[in-house]
Amino acid sequence: MQSARRKVLPMGKKVRTSRFWIQAIPFLFIMTIFPILFSCATNSAKGSDQPASISRFITEFIAHHTAQIGESEQLIFATNRDASSVFVTLHALEKNDGVWRIVFPTFTGSIGEMGFAAVDDKREGDGKSPSGIFPLGFAFGYDPSAETKMAYRQATDNDFWVDDVNSGDYNQWVKGEPQAASWEKMKRDDDQYKYGVVIEYNMHPIVKGKGSAIFLHVWNGGESTLGCVSMSEEMILEILGWLDPAKKPLIIMGTESELRVMKPR
Repeated sequence: MQSARRKVLPMGKKVRTSRFWIQAIPFLFIMTIFPILFSCATNSAKGSDQPASISRFITEFIAHHTAQIGESEQLIFATNRDASSVFVTLHALEKNDGVWRIVFPTFTGSIGEMGFAAVDDKREGDGKSPSGIFPLGFAFGYDPSAETKMAYRQATDNDFWVDDVNSGDYNQWVKGEPQAASWEKMKRDDDQYKYGVVIEYNMHPIVKGKGSAIFLHVWNGGESTLGCVSMSEEMILEILGWLDPAKKPLIIMGTESELRVMKPR
């Protein structure tokens, strides 16, 4: 009988030990993966959980268009794979010591409600975003100043952008109510132009009817635009703080298929 009791006691200890490990394993598993989950959530909040590597498409595009890219050391790619899609993936790159590197994790933006126009096919009022390589001009916004190296203009109730194709001020920012049939308020009733950057599309020279008022700006809850490229306020503030006119920033826009066949100039 005593021998039987001695056999029972060790079994009881084994059972209690097994139960401890059964209860501990889920806790240890959670503690192990929590940092990974937290890291992914943080990256997603910033715009993407994509790895910071340059795609083959971007690498090949840069190699094929060295003349157009010229001395630029800052590039923003706003691309997708469907001309009718209103969403784009944005990549910000900077060239240091002759090597292009990703600056931020990739993030999502929106474009014209009708997607991308083909290269040189953008027209006024078509609801499309232009395709091609364009300089980034001055920044603007509702505040008197912004944290950016770019030239900056405050948008007030007295500032407008003319989109009337018959006006001598077509595709230009003007002070005072324009002598034109149509224009856009630069200080809107919402936050879309709270922060922005002019995309110098159809500006050197201005061709009437080829489209106007193309900007980077704050998005309206992820909705499409009338031709601009929009993004979260968090990301446009990051872009404004990063852009440097001394590095001649450019934006490259379009579907990957359209940009692949775009002829070097």
